[in-house]
Parts: sequence; structure tokens; C-alpha cells
Amino acid sequence: MMIQVRYFSKGGNTEKLAKCIARTAGVQAQPIRNGASDRADILFLGASVYWGGIDNKVKDYVEQLDPKKIRKVVIFSTSALAQRAFPDIRKRLEKKGIPVAEENFYCRGEFTALHKGHPDTDDLKAAERFTMDILHQRNV
Repeated sequence: MMIQVRYFSKGGNTEKLAKCIARTAGVQAQPIRNGASDRADILFLGASVYWGGIDNKVKDYVEQLDPKKIRKVVIFSTSALAQRAFPDIRKRLEKKGIPVAEENFYCRGEFTALHKGHPDTDDLKAAERFTMDILHQRNV
């Protein structure tokens, strides 16, 4: 199975999750600035919500993805406030005809005085469990 982990992270929170997910999946996490993915059975895609939306770089990355090369995308995200990146990224991927897993991973990320130390050890353990659950699904 071809697995890829791509992420966009300004403050390092989503990068921490990406590296944990990649380590659990036995691959290397790469920032989205490295361009669109090659063929992938599962593409773990990570982003965060900044000021109420996802960054334009994430939007551009999604636009570059080839629906013929991506079997399924699994979204993971962080934010300091209540919003998740999942709904926006999912909508964009589905518009391109790229299947998106119903399951997604989210945790708080540290921002100034908010959520100090997050993602923390418990968050990363939860990300590991989430990744293992995704990898063990038979319909992927």
C-alpha cells in the first residue's frame, strides 16, 4: 500500500502530528511545499485553521492533486480555537472527485498562551491510535 503524509504548519503543531502519523505508518512526512503527491492509496493531509480558514497554500495544494492518483485522503488538523480544517478541505477534495475518509483527527494546537504544550504526549498517542485504525481498515 502506498501511503503518504503531507502537511502545512506555520507554528509547528500540525508538523508534530504529521511526523507522528508518518512514523506510525512507516513513511516520512513532507511539507506540501514539495508539490503534489504521486500515487497514493492513502494520503494523510494535515493543516490548521488560521483566523477562521485554511491557508491558501493548502487550497493550492489540493488543486494540484490528481484524482486519478489518490485513492483516499485522510485529514488531520490542529487549531487554537474550535474550528477544524476538515470541512473545508473535505469539500475541496470532493469537488475534485477525490474520496475523503469520514474519520479525521483533530487536536488543539498551542498558540501564544492558549493550549500550552499541545499537541502533547496524549495527543500524539491518540494520533498513533487513529493512524493504526485507518491503516487496519479493510475498505482503504
